[in-house]
Amino acid sequence: MNAAKENFHDLLLSEHESVLARESSRVLSSYARRATPLEMEVKERGRREVVSLPAEAVRLLMNMLTEMAEGNVVKLMPMHAELTTQQAADLLNVSRPYLVKLLDEGLIDHRKVGTHRRVDVRDLLAYKHRIDQERANALDELTRQAQELKMGY
Repeated sequence: MNAAKENFHDLLLSEHESVLARESSRVLSSYARRATPLEMEVKERGRREVVSLPAEAVRLLMNMLTEMAEGNVVKLMPMHAELTTQQAADLLNVSRPYLVKLLDEGLIDHRKVGTHRRVDVRDLLAYKHRIDQERANALDELTRQAQELKMGY
């Protein structure tokens, strides 16, 4: 078992921290649409500094705080990262054998390092985007048919 799973309870916020995350997210939401950097003042024990955050970082921080306030664990990952099959399976919320089947069928690009498969996070997210779009299209079609048949949807 890896350290992240062993210490999962350490990643959960207390009620007080959840309230702080929710409030911080609410405040940042009014700045999240800006295209220019946001200057923030950081204060601790009499020390004050002004930091300039890129606009995208403000949006990311707001989204992270929102997720944390809802009790979700947030993990950042560089876009150039290569994932093990277990990490990729965890990201898709599927079993590792199912993910390996997807790789073997060529549905997700990957490379082999010796006998191990590695999945580029961009390829994995592209696959996830494709299947999410296919699901949304299927639901739209089912909704359309239900409305046509006057099923109350």
